Amino acid sequence: MDATQRHDQAGEMEKVWDLVKSCEIAMLTTVQEDGTLHSRPMGTLRNQDFDGTIWFFTKLDSAKVDEVNRRHEVNLAYAHPGKQNYVSIAGTGEVVRDPAKAKELWTEVLRTWFPEGLDDPQLALLKVETKVAHYWDSPSSMLVHGYGYLKAALTGKPPKGGDEGEVRMS
Repeated sequence: MDATQRHDQAGEMEKVWDLVKSCEIAMLTTVQEDGTLHSRPMGTLRNQDFDGTIWFFTKLDSAKVDEVNRRHEVNLAYAHPGKQNYVSIAGTGEVVRDPAKAKELWTEVLRTWFPEGLDDPQLALLKVETKVAHYWDSPSSMLVHGYGYLKAALTGKPPKGGDEGEVRMS
């Protein structure tokens, strides 16, 4: 990968992270023992740098931990309909016990789920390594939607839907 490609990928990764941070909550999908998919909401820690890895706090005795330990493939789906921002991240998950990383990422609001704080024996981190991120970033104002509707009605052609892209991590 040459310097221009690295710069382009860095810009695309920054765009993905900006869209993710605007959404706050991810739907984390894992694979259950019988092969069915299982999704649940997860709060995204926005106080982290995005280098292709996204971190979450989790409890060791949760179903997601069992599912990630059994099959590492996960998906994170983000949506902010009000802003018309959407991101789908396919990657691999790993459950990690790393006190230094937990301390780095900790915020007091997490005490809601971990009353004992960083000393909670159930506290663990879920590390998601991004393989590919697909995003959609569409204009969201009523004026833009009104213009799009009018253009489609007059020309029979839909307007450009906004920015869409895919970022593959190397």
